[in-house]
This record gives sequence, C-alpha cells and structure tokens, in this order.
Amino acid sequence: PERITAGGVKLRAVLTVSTFIAVLEKSGKLDKPTADKVRQFVAENRFGATSTVAGAAPVAQPANKSYGERSAGCENAVAKRLLALMEAKKTNLSVAADVNTCAEVLALADLVGPHVCLLKTHVDVMSDFTPDFGTKLMALAEKHNFLIFEDRKFADIGNTVAMQYGGGVYKIADWSHITNAHTVPGPGIIDGLATVGLPKGRGLLLLGEMSSSGTLAEGEYTTKTVAMAKARPDFCMGFICTHKLCDEPGMIHMTPGVQLEAGTDALGQRYLTPEVVLGERLSDVIIVGRGVYKAADPAAAAAEYRERAWLAYTARLSA
Repeated sequence: PERITAGGVKLRAVLTVSTFIAVLEKSGKLDKPTADKVRQFVAENRFGATSTVAGAAPVAQPANKSYGERSAGCENAVAKRLLALMEAKKTNLSVAADVNTCAEVLALADLVGPHVCLLKTHVDVMSDFTPDFGTKLMALAEKHNFLIFEDRKFADIGNTVAMQYGGGVYKIADWSHITNAHTVPGPGIIDGLATVGLPKGRGLLLLGEMSSSGTLAEGEYTTKTVAMAKARPDFCMGFICTHKLCDEPGMIHMTPGVQLEAGTDALGQRYLTPEVVLGERLSDVIIVGRGVYKAADPAAAAAEYRERAWLAYTARLSA
C-alpha cells in the first residue's frame, strides 16, 4: 500500500486477503494446506508494517523477537511467566469462558486447557459461585499449564478497586494471575490495584482499546493509557487492544473479538481473523469466546484457533 500511495493512488480496502481466504476455505473452494500457505505468504510479504494509535505518532515494528526472547525484558513476573509459557507450549490462544456457571467454566477449562496459554473468566456472571471455585480453577491451570485472567475491568478510584480486588465475595487476587482495568479514573487505579496485586505476584492489563462499535477508548485516551502502563512496568504487563500500541518487550498485547472469519454481530462486536490480529495488527494473544465455547467440540475448535494463531505468529517472526 505504501508503494502505491507514493505513486499518487488512493486505495480503500473492501476486505483483506486473510478474510477472502477464510471465506474460500469455509465454502470448500480452497483446501486447508493451500489456505495456510497463502496466509504464510501474506504474513511474510508485508511492506513497511507499522502500528498506530489514533491521534498519535506511528509505532514502527521493531526487530522481530520471539515470546521467549521478550520474556527476558519483562519487569512484571506474570508477563515473564506468560511469555515463557507461550513459547514452551506453542500457543498464543486465550479462550474467553463467557458462560454462566462455575460448572461450565471448569468443564470448558478442562477441555481447552491443553491448547491455551490463558483462560479468561467473568466471575460476576456465574450464578452458582462458591468460594472454592478459585481453588478448583487453579488446579486445572496447574494441570494444563495455563494462566487465569479475570476480566473484571475495574473502573473506580484506587481505594475502592483495592477492596474489590482483594476482598468481597470473589477475592479475585487470590486465584487470578491477571486482571484488567479502565484508565478513566487516572493512574490512581493502577496504584490501588498494585497494593493488592504486587505482593501476590499478579499482573495488570489496561484497556487501551475495545473491539465494540462506537467505543470511546481511542485517540488521547489510548495514548494516555499507554503512558500510564509505561510508568508502572512492575505491575502493568500490557493491554487489551485491537492492535499493537508500543514496543516495550514486556508489554503484552491481547486482542478480543477474534473468529475464523471477519464480521460483526447484532450487538456491535467486530470480529477479526487470527491472521489480521497477529500478522497485520501485530498483537500477541488472540482472545476467542463464542468461536470456541459455542462449538459442538470446544477442544477441537480451540485446537484449530491455536494452529491458525501460531502459524500467523511464526510467519511474522520470519518476515
């Protein structure tokens, strides 16, 4: 695109090659080995790949480093552990267990555990929550070698979030390796959560961007969020985002709203493919919900997402 633009031609993308390939594959017009070869070719032949925050200066793609290489540059212990786990297990897939009972979460965790680096939970939607849920989930995390991410999206002043994180009914900090927060309250929310999380060796993701239509998490909000994370690398380990936001090796970028085909649902959730998220937008982890937990065979679906995501990542490394 940059070469064409330099010639004075303006382009408008109707769809990406990755999306086109996914459609052909699903309709039976293209077999999987050929589709994978095309995806790898696309990933290896990008020109001048950059990542930008709306309203901010472009962030150039750094020299490609593997997850394992990046782990050495992490200040946060969970970030270091997660990157090393991803490298050893060969997975950059997180499954969002957006189901309504503890029993369903635990059953799903056991099914997809062998394929994921991270299991994302929403504990406050579980109708049958009991205090032993965290213990049971931690046992499965140990069994299958994955980390737990409670998608709590804290959004209050420091004193309040510290109480919500460490106490209450759920006691999230006791069993979840990672949680996340909006930065609307300012850096005090990070400081408050850190008073609880750091002594327990936890990590925090900041909401840099969201995948829903009409989101306000963009522009100056995103730029300031990145600055807040950089100021607290001991506790902040990365972002929830739609594309790469910064070059720090210890900042892990996780992108939700991923399916095998691009599209939008009835409530405005926009879906991207693993190849777009990892190969073009340079994120690190794909987060998949309905594409796995609503599948007839969640384990098989997780295995397919894992394969597609890892191929996109390794193609990016060799580009």
